[in-house]
Amino acid sequence: MPEPERRRRRPPVSCVLCRQRKIRCNRESPCNNCLRSRSGSCIYENPVAQLPQRTAELSLGPPESAPAKKPSSIGTSSTVPSHASASSSRATSSATPSTRPSYQAAQDVESLKYRIKQLEEQLSKAERSASLSPVQATETITSRISGTFYVHHEDRLAGQSSGAIPRSTSHKSREFGQSHWVNGLLIVRDIIAIMEPYVREETSKASMLMQKSKSLARIIKKRRAPSWPAPPSTHLPPKDIADELVDCYLRTTETVYRILHIPTFKKEYDAHWTSQSEPSTAFLVLLKLVLAIGATTYDDTFSLRASAMQWVYEAVTWLSEPGFKHRLNLQYIQISLLLLLARELVDVGPDLVWISAGTILRTSIYMGLHKDPKRLTPKMTIFVSEMRRRLWNTIIELSLQLSLTSGGPPMISLDMFDTEPPGNFDDEQLTTEDPVPRPEDSFTQTSLVIALRKTFPTRLAIAKFLNDHDSHGTYEDTLRLDAELRVSYKSISRTLHSYRTSAGPRPSQFGMDIMGIIINRHFLSLHIPFFAPSLQEAAYAYSRKVVVETSLKIWRAMVPLGTFQPSNNDDTSSPDRHDLTRLAICGSGTFNIIPLQASSLIATDLRAQLQEDETLGSSFVRQDLLAVMREAKVSALECIRAGETSIKGYFLVSVIAAQIDALMQGISKEEFPAYLIKVAEEAEETALAILEDMVTQQQQAESSGEGSEQTHSTTPSGLLEDWDFPMSDALFNFGDAEPIDWVFEGMPLQEPPLL
Repeated sequence: MPEPERRRRRPPVSCVLCRQRKIRCNRESPCNNCLRSRSGSCIYENPVAQLPQRTAELSLGPPESAPAKKPSSIGTSSTVPSHASASSSRATSSATPSTRPSYQAAQDVESLKYRIKQLEEQLSKAERSASLSPVQATETITSRISGTFYVHHEDRLAGQSSGAIPRSTSHKSREFGQSHWVNGLLIVRDIIAIMEPYVREETSKASMLMQKSKSLARIIKKRRAPSWPAPPSTHLPPKDIADELVDCYLRTTETVYRILHIPTFKKEYDAHWTSQSEPSTAFLVLLKLVLAIGATTYDDTFSLRASAMQWVYEAVTWLSEPGFKHRLNLQYIQISLLLLLARELVDVGPDLVWISAGTILRTSIYMGLHKDPKRLTPKMTIFVSEMRRRLWNTIIELSLQLSLTSGGPPMISLDMFDTEPPGNFDDEQLTTEDPVPRPEDSFTQTSLVIALRKTFPTRLAIAKFLNDHDSHGTYEDTLRLDAELRVSYKSISRTLHSYRTSAGPRPSQFGMDIMGIIINRHFLSLHIPFFAPSLQEAAYAYSRKVVVETSLKIWRAMVPLGTFQPSNNDDTSSPDRHDLTRLAICGSGTFNIIPLQASSLIATDLRAQLQEDETLGSSFVRQDLLAVMREAKVSALECIRAGETSIKGYFLVSVIAAQIDALMQGISKEEFPAYLIKVAEEAEETALAILEDMVTQQQQAESSGEGSEQTHSTTPSGLLEDWDFPMSDALFNFGDAEPIDWVFEGMPLQEPPLL
């Protein structure tokens, strides 16, 4: 009787460590037990994967020419874990010797299959990692017109796009995030490249005109800059003019950025004109900053620019005095915030106010404004509590908005403060005992601020998404943030429109417009990085639509139809004047940049439309967008007439409009450079004539002895080089404040009056 075939021992499928400890192994590499024990390598004695034997027999079968053999012994020299099962062993024992394949061959095949699977998984992981880890590439753009920029692109286009997304831009010693205006204007760099050969020559007319304009700008700025230091003086404009300037401030800036308690301020203001005693220096500095901000919307030409700069310089000088420890009070925060706004609007180092905003933020935290008053001791009055909430709200709002303007990270987060939004109080209510906030559907002097605060978390997320150094968001993230902001925007829009239709107090048109601009600016900044790719790729068509329509909304809010008709400019004191238009023309910084950026983006889309329809015969061009281009040239020229010394805004708008006109007229590519240069020279000549008139007026004022305080400058004024806005270093330390003998009830420290 033949000896029965001896069954081989079932190969171990657990790792060595699990077998020794006699615990269950999940058969991964490394297994769960080895990971927990941190024992190092996880070793398997029979790493060659084995499928059930019947499967192997069906797939391979025995070699026809080879005799059947007994199963060979199991190899032990591979690195792949085994997945044999008890059923496979039973299948092997029941198979006849004539149908068994070569086990070694089956093991080799299955080992290769398993190895291929491993490599495929590793490749898939590598591809996913590559798609999440962006590849950075730097593009250098150098031009005599624009200077040198380094554009840092992020090529995220593994499965997304065929073009790179700009993540930041370097210029001189500064780094600009995605929200900075220069990232939008780089879209038109092809026009600058066309003009570059013609302006690079020193003897070309365009180059000579540009150099002459820079020289005149130096002269104007040097004569305009006040002397330094500029100690505060008691000199103020006549009371009728001062009244108008205060009214300009209160009906514009104060409606959105709550800084003053209006009744208290007016009381102190009236007392200043009637009192015979020496005025408080702190109040005098605060009042002059209010006058300086109001001067930007006083008339169409910013006729009080020199006085406004003098008032700002005095405030900077006063705050720069040493010894500011005992100044840490709420009036000091009020003055600091007013100085921040005045510097940006009056053109005293507007590019650097983001840095100063960080100083105010840290100072307010040091004073505890980031903690809600009801959590502080001793208990404060409602008046003091509400003023603290208002000031903190203005601080974080300005920090966020300046983050978008400067392209820098907002440097704030929602978990760094617990201060509640301001209550729905009118200012007069706070002077009564135990005031009760009005219902949400009742409009007060704080309603706009409360509505804007509701969108703050989403807007802060957008600023971080655009400007944080480690932010590499996808287009899906962009769409998600867009949707979240639209939900918040619709909610507050319904509330604001209900105020306009109610019988009680209503928000001003300026307040409504500025709210829309602030929120729409976040939509614009969110989609601008994808605007250039959207001109070639349908995947980003939504971003193109958002950029164009939002730019149009912003432009129409700042420049309503018919703004530059002669009938609207013949009376600068007309009660129906548009304050926001004056702010855009006369002011600098944010509200001067936004319309220029919006018109440039609209022009880029117009150009793309004409190029797309170039081969389709007569083109259909949106007339509302063409109207913006015509108005943009007038607006840029009005800025120069109002005292802007840089002609490059007008120059840029003119050449962009010229390219659109050339496409509409069918000018050939060969004739286009000459046409563009001709338009550029005409624009420079027009702007140069205005600068020459400014110099002449300054000379006449000096000869007649007017404005001597403003024209004798000991501080050199830097040239507006490249695409910079004025960069005068108005960095300051916080100095002494004169206390007023007035104590808030419930406050542990003596405080000057909140104005």
